[in-house]
Formats: sequence, structure tokens, C-alpha cells
Amino acid sequence: MRRSGWALAAVLLAVFCGTLAAWQRPFRQFPGVEYEQFELTPDWQEQTEWVFARMMFPGGWNDGYRGRFDGDWRLGMTLWTQDYPRADRHFSEAVRRLTRIHVRSVEQPVNLDEGDAYDWPWLYAVQVGEWGITDQQAKELREYCLRGGFFIADDFHGNTEYQVFAESMKRAFPDFPIEEMAEEDPIFHTVYDMKEKLQVPGAAHLRVGAKNPNDGGIGAHWKAIRDPKGRVMVAISYNSDLGDAWEWADEASYPERFSSVAIRLGVNYIVYAMTH
Repeated sequence: MRRSGWALAAVLLAVFCGTLAAWQRPFRQFPGVEYEQFELTPDWQEQTEWVFARMMFPGGWNDGYRGRFDGDWRLGMTLWTQDYPRADRHFSEAVRRLTRIHVRSVEQPVNLDEGDAYDWPWLYAVQVGEWGITDQQAKELREYCLRGGFFIADDFHGNTEYQVFAESMKRAFPDFPIEEMAEEDPIFHTVYDMKEKLQVPGAAHLRVGAKNPNDGGIGAHWKAIRDPKGRVMVAISYNSDLGDAWEWADEASYPERFSSVAIRLGVNYIVYAMTH
């Protein structure tokens, strides 16, 4: 009886996982502001336990691509596609090599308006100091995070971009403050011990070392928004560009120390998200 009970449980678990996968939207690929096409990997259809989910969103009043890429953000080729999909796939490949997590080789663009964010427990957004998320999207992001989702806000620099981001977080999380994370925070020690808060500049800002240096863009800040139990639900890389460090990880001209920090920090975030 015990053996048959375990067999039944295994069957039910398989059915549950299959049903969950069936409800997930299929893989989609969009043209980006840097890459219009990107060759698919041989195993792109594989069902895995972790996928790099990238948030789609409209641009804001200070969108740096306004006037150059003014199409429908839901079709790609706008702000949210910065570094996409090269950064996503390079980082996914690194996670496959450095951990035993079963990782899909291709990313998943996620539109909060379509209600499928809950299928992807780890969500990333770039250029969040120039975005223009709607009130409904802010509400969906809040619900996603409070249900256990983990959101990474990356690549925004200086006081102006910080104000744009902070305003959107105020709409999503009016009751939860943005705070600086201490070096001893568990999120920095889940896999790798990240003892140094190194500022990670984008490839276009290597000479200066920062974007918007005259507007508060100097200095690394790893911030967070926590849920009522103290879990980090929003990880914030302010004045750093993790996406560029992942994107250019295989370029000799991009310093290895920045890509190394960005990859190790990303791995820590994944493991933290999956265990907290």
C-alpha cells in the first residue's frame, strides 16, 4: 500500500507540473533596440525549473529612446529591450555552468497586462529610471511580489532616474520603503560571499566609470523592498548596470571583474528567490 501511495503521489505531482507548464505562455521573441534577430538555441523548447523572465513596459517621459524608437512597446523595439536578448542568454548560460539549477537557455518576455507573471517566479527589468509603468502594471507588480515573486530593478543612474523609479515604487508599494541592504544581508551570501559593493558600469560608460556622474550617478547602491516577513521581494541595483555586464561577459574589452560581480550577484538572487 505504501509503495502504491508513493506511486500515486508521483503521478499527481507529474500531472500538476504538466498542468502548470501547459498554462505558461509559449516562448516569444521580439526585435530589440540593439538586436533585431538572435539565433535560437537547440534546446529552446525545454521545460525547466528556472527561466530568465524579462518585464515588458512602456517608456516614460524621460525615455532615452524617445524619438528614435516610438513604436508599440508590446511589439518590442523599445526601452525594455535594452541588452535583450544577449544579456538574458549569456546570464542563463552562466547559471547553467555555475549551478545545478535546471535553466532554460532562452528568456521569456513578460507583459504584466497579460496576467502571466505568476508563472515566472523571477522577473527582471532594465532602465527602470526611464520607464513609464501604468497604475495597473504597478498594481500587478505589487500582487506578483506579495505572492512570492522576486523582482530585479536594474540599470538606472543618478538622481533624476532614481526619482522616476521611486515614484513608481511608491505607487506599487506605498506601505513598504526602499532601503539600503547591509553587507551581511543573507542575499549577498546565499552562494557567493559578496563583501564588496562594486559599482558595475555599462559598456558605454567604462571610461568615466558611471552614467550621469554629475547627477548623483557615482557609487554603488544595492537596495531592496521587503515584504511583511522581511523577505526581499524587490532587489534594486542603483547606479549599476548588471544587464550590460551580462551582455558583454564574453567581450575581451569589457572588464572581467564587472561581469564576475554581476554574474555572482545574479546567482545569489536566483538562489535566494528560490529558497525564501
